[in-house]
Amino acid sequence: MIQKENEKFSPSNIFEGMTSISALLNSQCENDRRIERIWIDRDKKDTKAKEIGFLNAKARELGFDVEYVAAEKIDKICVGSSHGGIIAFCTERALPALATEKIKADGFYVFLEGVEDPYNFGYTLRSLYAAGVDGVVLPPRNWMSAAGVVARSSAGASELIPMFTASAEDVLGIFKSAGYQVLCAGIRDSVSVFDGNFLYPVLLVIGGEKRGISRKILDQADQIVRIDYGREFRGSLSAASAATVMAFEIYRQNRKK
Repeated sequence: MIQKENEKFSPSNIFEGMTSISALLNSQCENDRRIERIWIDRDKKDTKAKEIGFLNAKARELGFDVEYVAAEKIDKICVGSSHGGIIAFCTERALPALATEKIKADGFYVFLEGVEDPYNFGYTLRSLYAAGVDGVVLPPRNWMSAAGVVARSSAGASELIPMFTASAEDVLGIFKSAGYQVLCAGIRDSVSVFDGNFLYPVLLVIGGEKRGISRKILDQADQIVRIDYGREFRGSLSAASAATVMAFEIYRQNRKK
């Protein structure tokens, strides 16, 4: 178990399960990741006939191999246990650098700074995708090297949502030059996300639980926004929980648009 826990932090482009694999195959965003081969548990040929038919058709279309192997061979290299007997070996995904011309004129983007766990990172991406976020910007050092874990924890959203890289020094300037208001999640000098009027275009900046958002970014924000709690509580929400609440509240305010 300890070895499996440590493996979640290791670079891996092995996608586990049909949810992650299907998301990659159906991705319509700028995503150059490709499947090289797929392993299928040979004992699941009958129970997974529909999925196998889909994968074989895609294999002919895209040129990757489909192999039938023993279940033990799959379990040995997987971090999780919910793969359902199907895994894919994939190439890395190159994230493009953020540029003004890549940003929608009236969109909703999120910059994630300092999320320190690949599962939490994946859960965050899942929520942002569901909330209709147009794209996610990441610092150069991020969890996309652990792509298999991130894809599984995000239910495939990591492969469906447009993503870019930019340094903390550059990201705010690029979005402000495109006419965006910049919101940072925080407490000091903040307004409640439930009371503000945050109409698109919006860039929301969310930091990790341990380090939060850098002072340099906070000082340049148009507004600091907080989440009001339903009772006295001195703890902080996880990055995934905070991202979920804030992203859906901003979506709620803009949904008629």
